[in-house]
Amino acid sequence: MSTVLDGVRPDAVPPAVAKAADLLAEAARTRVACPPVRTLFADGGDLDTAYSVQRLNVRRALDAGRRIVGRKIGLTSVAVQRQLGVDRPDFGALFADMAVPDGGEVPVGRLLRPKVEAEVALVLGHDLPHRECTVVDVLRAVDFALPALEIVDSRVRGWDISLVDTVADNASCGLYVLGATPVPLTALDLRTVPMTMTRGGATVSEGTGADCLGSPLNAAVWLASALAERGEPLRAGDLVLTGALGPMVPAAPGDVFEARVPGLGSVRVGFAEEAGAEEAEEEEGGKTR
Repeated sequence: MSTVLDGVRPDAVPPAVAKAADLLAEAARTRVACPPVRTLFADGGDLDTAYSVQRLNVRRALDAGRRIVGRKIGLTSVAVQRQLGVDRPDFGALFADMAVPDGGEVPVGRLLRPKVEAEVALVLGHDLPHRECTVVDVLRAVDFALPALEIVDSRVRGWDISLVDTVADNASCGLYVLGATPVPLTALDLRTVPMTMTRGGATVSEGTGADCLGSPLNAAVWLASALAERGEPLRAGDLVLTGALGPMVPAAPGDVFEARVPGLGSVRVGFAEEAGAEEAEEEEGGKTR
């Protein structure tokens, strides 16, 4: 993905932006959460400032050899937008090393305070370069859809986030899991698809495509237009996580989540037990034999 990020130089940004980026990067590296970065800016900062922080850390990640494979969309729920006092979604970068295999396991300590949400993922077969993108443009560009789990995480202590904090923190992105069977959009009505997510077999989140800005396609249209406006258009091959279809749910060691979206299939991920948990169970089991 070639973008104007190539022109971002860490030594050419305001000190407060660099400080915020440093705090978030250090929190990601050490797995020790940092204070809200909004406090570094007058009046809590604004959206442009937040994206400047995000772009700086994305540039650093690219310089370190990481690879962008697409984008995620956040704040697609109207209720969450109202909670944060905004009227639009946000976006972050997806890197190849954020991918967890379907049915895989997230190691203990990989994230800080993860939460899981079910989404529709779109993979593009054509570029989306237009600043005023339409649903038709998206329909023509999408190669196939997949069910997905986004494992969101915040490097900000206690999830004490404003819009500035989450945008600066790469839209609170952690990891993602994709289903294994691609489905063309000609076989789907993404507005009406239902979703059920379970944790340990018990339902913990439900929704439909309409809960994501009215349709995941609407979210993709917004993202394509916003990125084209910034000179960073979506390209063929890009992955797009279109936003949650239902409430996100906190994850703990030992949890197993599975999302089912009829017409798209299912996707599953587990969270490893804490060190020593299995040994303790075995010891307790031995006492009762």
